[in-house]
Amino acid sequence: MTRLGITLAALTFVAFVSCKNDKKNADKKEDMKEESMKEDMDAKKDDNMASNIKKVSFSLSSKSNSNATGKVVFSEKDGLVSFNANLKGLNPGTHAIHIHEKADCSAADGTSAGGHWNPTYVDHGKWGSSAYHKGDIGNFEADADGNGFVSMQTDEWCIGCDDPKKDVVGKSIIVHEGADDFTSQPSGAAGARVSCGGIIQ
Repeated sequence: MTRLGITLAALTFVAFVSCKNDKKNADKKEDMKEESMKEDMDAKKDDNMASNIKKVSFSLSSKSNSNATGKVVFSEKDGLVSFNANLKGLNPGTHAIHIHEKADCSAADGTSAGGHWNPTYVDHGKWGSSAYHKGDIGNFEADADGNGFVSMQTDEWCIGCDDPKKDVVGKSIIVHEGADDFTSQPSGAAGARVSCGGIIQ
């Protein structure tokens, strides 16, 4: 083979290898681009899921010369509201817990929170019975150390929605010294208000 032929063959080989490498690099860049787009879409999906969850949390302060305090969390996802309250400093035994109509805990005895939240104007009763306030959460037990926990889920509440018959924002949580009897009107004769916290976003 002549020197010219060898040179042409070498140039052809180099061009072939270069094109092949360019294709590999292009394919690699395309794969990386697709992977990056997928990660961005997954991140946006996670952000959208997180943005669909509403949450409000707050502390309960002592009232009526008690030592009762607590932490409350409301969260809403897909139209279902979860309520969790961790309570301490209570006298052992049964206590009532309700949503009251105002987010005002300024009074020493908690009376500034108003009465039970009752946007449907029905009689007080046990949650799930024929008649009950939207704020009638119910009773719970405080253990020997004065600790209690309350948890429930419902679609009868919402967080910051446009329905005044469901929206818990602007109300308060009140813990009572005694048990709710579910019959006495308008509040179940649950005794003094020993802890209060406003539901404020």
